[in-house]
Amino acid sequence: MILLRYYLDEGLMVGYLKVKDPLELWTGLKECYDHLKGTILPRARYEWMHLRLQDFKIVSEYNSALFRITSQLKLCGDVMNDEYLLEKTLTTFHASNMVLQQQYRERGFKKYSESISFLLVAEQHNTLLLKNHEARPTGLAPLPKANMVARRDKSVKRQNNYHGHMNVRGHGNGKRRYNNRHRGGHGKQENNMGSQNNPSRGKR
Repeated sequence: MILLRYYLDEGLMVGYLKVKDPLELWTGLKECYDHLKGTILPRARYEWMHLRLQDFKIVSEYNSALFRITSQLKLCGDVMNDEYLLEKTLTTFHASNMVLQQQYRERGFKKYSESISFLLVAEQHNTLLLKNHEARPTGLAPLPKANMVARRDKSVKRQNNYHGHMNVRGHGNGKRRYNNRHRGGHGKQENNMGSQNNPSRGKR
């Protein structure tokens, strides 16, 4: 009684609070919900008939839908064994995967769980392969990072050497021009002053 009441809905539990016999409670629930098999079974059979692997984007979604339908069929008395599940999966492959379907048949799976685990692993590998293919166009290999850093260092060194050479030449020419101009002007002033003060020195 404790287990039966634990799994009852709160609204339904109120109607059976006074029932103390487990058999009476079970019979009452069976009369209320036994007609659901008549509504669940036709819908489950219809979904099983139209279930196809090619209608799902990923294998896990197909697996969930298959187990939901088979559990409803089992509840209504229709038992689905591994042979039915394997045949349903292999016969609903997409037409473009005909070769893959033949390879799975040649493997001779006896259990549905083995085949679906194999499909899940293959799907993960195919997804990774597609991501690597779409990450970069075919034929364009990226440059190694070490080579890129070395090229950057060489270009920076060349620029620094070029600017340093230009600066040295510019400073040297400026100093020479400044020294020559400064020396020449200062010597002329001294000579003029000397010639004005001492006429004989100017003649010499």
